[in-house]
Amino acid sequence: MATSNRNVTLTGLARRFVDDGLLDEEAAKDAFIQASQNRIPLITYLTQNQLADSSKLAFSAAMEFGVSVLNLDAIATETMPEKVVDEKLIRKHNALPLYKRGNRLFIAVSDPTNIQALDEIKFNTGLSTDAILVDDAKLHAAIDKYLESQDTTMGDLEDADLDGVETEGGDQDEEGATGSTDVDDAPIVKYVNKMLLDAIRGGASDVHFEPYEKTYRVRYRTDGILKEVSRPSIKLAPKISARVKIMAQLDISERRVPQDGRIKMKLSKTKAIDFRVNTLPTLWGEKIVLRILDPSQAKLGIDVLGYEEDQKQMYLGALAQPQGMILVTGPTGSGKTVSLYTGLNILNTTDINISTAEDPAEINLEGINQVNVNNRVGLGFAEALRAFLRQDPDVIMVGEIRDLETANIAIKAAQTGHLVLSTLHTNSAAETLTRMMNMGVPAFNIATSVSLIIAQRLARRLCSSCKQKITIPNDVLLKEGFTQEQIDTGFTLYRPKGCDKCTNGYKGRVGMYEVVRITEALASMIMEEASSIKIAKQAQAEGFRNLRQSALLKVIQGITSLEEANRVTKD
Repeated sequence: MATSNRNVTLTGLARRFVDDGLLDEEAAKDAFIQASQNRIPLITYLTQNQLADSSKLAFSAAMEFGVSVLNLDAIATETMPEKVVDEKLIRKHNALPLYKRGNRLFIAVSDPTNIQALDEIKFNTGLSTDAILVDDAKLHAAIDKYLESQDTTMGDLEDADLDGVETEGGDQDEEGATGSTDVDDAPIVKYVNKMLLDAIRGGASDVHFEPYEKTYRVRYRTDGILKEVSRPSIKLAPKISARVKIMAQLDISERRVPQDGRIKMKLSKTKAIDFRVNTLPTLWGEKIVLRILDPSQAKLGIDVLGYEEDQKQMYLGALAQPQGMILVTGPTGSGKTVSLYTGLNILNTTDINISTAEDPAEINLEGINQVNVNNRVGLGFAEALRAFLRQDPDVIMVGEIRDLETANIAIKAAQTGHLVLSTLHTNSAAETLTRMMNMGVPAFNIATSVSLIIAQRLARRLCSSCKQKITIPNDVLLKEGFTQEQIDTGFTLYRPKGCDKCTNGYKGRVGMYEVVRITEALASMIMEEASSIKIAKQAQAEGFRNLRQSALLKVIQGITSLEEANRVTKD
């Protein structure tokens, strides 16, 4: 769809690129608008979308600002200063520390106008910063290489090292596990290790080991989509399941009931990955699913999760309150845990007492008191909550509100000076409120305790290297839910293509959110026990975007495709 450029006046770098013949006037205006909407530098947008040669852009920018361009190929990664700048800042600003001379730090940037990057790095490091102009395409590659070299990760491990990876079980006592020598065979050990290592190399979130009558398969869930990766012999099924159960310290002799366990895989002195393990007896053997739990996800920061600015500020505002309840809702695998732990990580300071009750604890964070509920011994969510309230808490996180007893205790805590975070399995913010009413929670208690509701989904990101522009008729866009104002303003739609850097045109995932703050009007409707439909209409009237509107906004921003938005937010 064509972008309206009539009101855009080109200045600075955009004007320079046109004058140097790198772009025509209309293309430059369109790129300027899209870069602003995506909140990325113009040079990065032009490079990612292959609208101009990155080296020519660098030299044009150098002429504009009277500086020289450094060839990054001439700088060895191992000579760059280690651990000087936080990875989050490097990613956020596309700024790479090149070398340090005394109290001066020289930073490679592709956008010479990015003064904020230098100021923020200077503030965080305490060092004086100098910018050095480089080619944008080479900068992105150099940043990836630099960060990979900072720690031993899955990608650094060769197949020859597979049997040397250290693993620990969890959640069970060692005497509860039963070992067997035949599952310690080197080929089985190496095969299972390889499956787990390859899963993390490929960015998978889950690993499925699945036995059938005549076949056995292994599947990874990557960016929300399951894909078959291996078909070992069905004869190996008992050994594979036994090996995984030993790693998780489960009872390998018990094949009649489901079991839960945990594996910690140590990759280096500073890097470890946890797996949550569940076994399930099926017709032809035990299906085993491992959820990959990377603690670093909770430390990515709220800026990378996909919240729009107004939604982020509402979440941060609710976290800053001394009391109240924040509820995160969505289906399994929608990123609720990461959203909650991102909030807990923000609150995790030495002057705040934080306790969590989970089934089980998925992400381990230093400074937070985490409890695994265990109904077999009488430690459920309700029992854990009662104990928390006797331990002088400031913040409480309940993994999930499943019953009336847990809901009542959590609400009482929110009403008596505690900040409570929890999850429910509902499809929208409005349905969360009616779900609690259906549980039997009095409407008055809901209205006076719940302060914020976040409904969320995860969608695949379009690969920035290969996404392609498409044109869709306006009448179709209106039917999809875009407003006439959005269409008149103009935006560019993209579709996935696929290249060697992505999977079917997508790389990574982004959150789509419905964030609703409980206002006086909404609280009154809750007190009147209004239906979820009426509550949703009132939230819309007050300007809170629903999931579909947030998904379409990500499409407008070029982050995902309309096809993907339809997949995760079907009306």
